[in-house]
Amino acid sequence: MARLPRLYADGFAQLAQANFIQKADASLRQALETLFPDIARWLRLALAETDSLLHGWVVTQSGLTLLATPGDSASLARAIQQVGRQLASRLQAGSVFDGRFHSTIPQPQRWLLPCLIWLERQPVREGLVAEAETWRWSSAGAHTGSLGANAVGLQPHADYWACGNTPFDRQAVYRRLLHEGNAPSQEAQLQSRLLGQWGLGDEAFLIELSKLANRRVSPERRGRPKKRN
Repeated sequence: MARLPRLYADGFAQLAQANFIQKADASLRQALETLFPDIARWLRLALAETDSLLHGWVVTQSGLTLLATPGDSASLARAIQQVGRQLASRLQAGSVFDGRFHSTIPQPQRWLLPCLIWLERQPVREGLVAEAETWRWSSAGAHTGSLGANAVGLQPHADYWACGNTPFDRQAVYRRLLHEGNAPSQEAQLQSRLLGQWGLGDEAFLIELSKLANRRVSPERRGRPKKRN
């Protein structure tokens, strides 16, 4: 069965996750952690070269996850490949990513913020920190007011701007949402769509997205089609 092209629709943000190869020895994992600030810089520069907008990011020992509106259908792939080449060169370790990255297109005004929250809570899920915004190698601090957004090259998404009329209001609302986290059912649906590389949203959104996307946005239904009378 032929592999589907990466899901893309012009102007829509994508959640993308590239996992690091996990069989590295302790010394290599330690070297990887020292390169976290470089990974963030490489990602920012690579996306800027393709006129892509970076809305959120996080890097941990498990991998790199980002939320961005790509400039074209190949922007995210090129950016992640460029980060991978830079990282492999510095580590002298060959391939650094465990296969292809996974991605999904979330529904604006419904799934965009849950995706951003899921992304920025990755260090909490891994047991690295108790509060997401204290992890230095992510966009969480910029969204909650701990760090300036310009310091990490962010272009906040419209859904984040809708959290409040002033920077203080937006940061306060988003901080509360980030601390609360997503419901388990949301997390399960999000991860399923991300791993399957399908659109993430309600039926009406998926129907509209299918008119704009470069391929089908949902998996085909299993079994034989129903017979018509």
